[in-house]
This record gives sequence, C-alpha cells and structure tokens, in this order.
Amino acid sequence: MTGKFSWLRKVETVSDSNDVNWERKVLEKLALEALAEQRRGRRWGIFFKLLGFGYLAVILGLALDWGQGDKIADGSKFTALVSLNGVIKARGDANAEHVIGALQAAFEDKHTAGVILRINSPGGSPVQSGIINDEMRRLRAKHPTIPLHVVVEDVCASGGYYVAAAADKIFVDKASIVGSIGVLMDGFGFTGTMEKLGVERRLLTAGESKGFLDPFSPQNEQHKDHAKQMLGEIHQQFIDVVRKGRGKRLKETPDMFSGLMWSGAKSIELGLADGYGTVDSVARDVFNASDVRDFSVKQNFAEKFAKQFGADMAEGAANVLTRFTLR
Repeated sequence: MTGKFSWLRKVETVSDSNDVNWERKVLEKLALEALAEQRRGRRWGIFFKLLGFGYLAVILGLALDWGQGDKIADGSKFTALVSLNGVIKARGDANAEHVIGALQAAFEDKHTAGVILRINSPGGSPVQSGIINDEMRRLRAKHPTIPLHVVVEDVCASGGYYVAAAADKIFVDKASIVGSIGVLMDGFGFTGTMEKLGVERRLLTAGESKGFLDPFSPQNEQHKDHAKQMLGEIHQQFIDVVRKGRGKRLKETPDMFSGLMWSGAKSIELGLADGYGTVDSVARDVFNASDVRDFSVKQNFAEKFAKQFGADMAEGAANVLTRFTLR
C-alpha cells in the first residue's frame, strides 16, 4: 500500500508547495500595492497642502496689499503720488485716514523728490477736508525741502479745493472745474406727502431743538436761521483757509466766494491755480524726477468683497434725508 500511494504523496507535496508560493506571491503583490497606494496618497496630500498654502498666500497678498511699496535699489529720487478721487467722506475711499496715511508715507521716504496730490473730487465733508488740509500744512513744515503740489484732473471743487489750498502750488488742465468755495446743507420735506397719505408724524423730544430740521415736521424758522448761521461760520472758515493758502496770488472778486466754479484757464487768472500741468509733466519738469511711485491706499480684497454686498447701503439711505457737505 505504501508503494501504491507514494506517487499521490509526491503530487500532494508539489501541490502544497505551489499553493504556498501562490499565497506568498499574492501577499507580496498586496503589500507592494499598499505601499504604492501610500506613496500616491502622500504625493496627493503634499500637492493639495501646497495648493492650499498657495491659495492662502494669494488671499493674504490681496488682503494686505503686499509688495505695493516698491523699494528703490539704486538710491535714485522719484516723485511720490497720492490720489484723492470721489466724494470726500469718512467712510468712503476718499477719507482723511487714507489720504493722510499715504501722504505721511510719501514724505517719510528718503528717496522722495516731491509729492503730488492728484485730486478729482467734487467735494464732500468739511471735517474730512479740514483734517487733510491741516496735515498737509504740518507735513510741509516738517519737510520744508520736499515740495507738495496738487494736480487737478476733471474737478477740484468745494471740499476738494479746501484740500488743494494747502499745497505749495496747484496745477490744472485748461478745462478743469475749479472753485465752488461755499457750503450747503440739503434735504427733503415730506409733510405734504404725509398729509395726502393720511400719515401722522408723532415726534417726542426732550429739548426744544432736538427735532432740528426733522424732514417729517414743518420747517421751523428759528431752526432755519440757526442752520444758516452755522453754514456761514463754516463758509468763513473755508474762505480763511483759501486766503491763507493762496496768499498774494489770490485775485479776489465779489463772486469768488459765492460758490461759483471756474474753468482751469480762468482759475489761473484768478489766482486759484498756478499753471497748467499733469502728473507726468510736474514730475518731469518741476521735480526733475520722472519716475512716479504711487503711495495711494488701495482697497484690499476684503473691502472690495464687502462693498459688493452693499456694506454702505445704510449710510447711503441716511444721506438721502440730510446731507451736510462742502460742494
């Protein structure tokens, strides 16, 4: 029996050996595939991490405006540019904080040959305009060797001219709009409309003048006279600033401080401006530094994103009722 089944044992032995080799090969393949999968997973993990860090770096760069202040490697002089565009107001792009910060940075740079404040503004807040004017005078006194000139583009009126009056010189285009040295306070009265609609105004105050110029109440002559007096005071402050800034160059006329506006050509005749010029021509011909570097504060990514969703809608609605501006 032993001899009869010996070949069966040999076959079983060979079969068992093949089974063991097959299992070993499968395990080896599985182990190799697992290692390869781990390597691929690590590579993709590193890739997505780098992609995420790159995305964050771009967002931070946009939010913080990195790299906007180029450094001068060769020590050559340049013209520093600061822009004031649009209506001057505390929560707008043309506000005192932004303009003053840019002016200070421009004056403090040791490579600055001169500073140009480029204005394209119809006016705005007398407070913001006055703050900028005062700081311009302070910077001129602190840095007497660095000239500060204003270059007017389309409009430099009212609050815009309030700011410009603090400069060493004012340059315009012959068709620029300059002047409007006056103050206004405007709003709307809804009393007639409310009566037609059957709406009753219920206003309770502690203080007889607390409802000053309420648009839903009939106009009070005493309040009206007080508002005119206040406007006259601010108007006189405006006139004093212009006279102080322009000095003997100013050729006063009876209607100079009436709120009228003039062309750039006429403003030179009246002494409201000094001559014709653009940013490039002033940098090249006056400062002898044709390289212009922009120090203006720009909106970062977060501010632009917020504005798209109407962050200033409430302020705009409030301004519809009562506005108090230099324009």
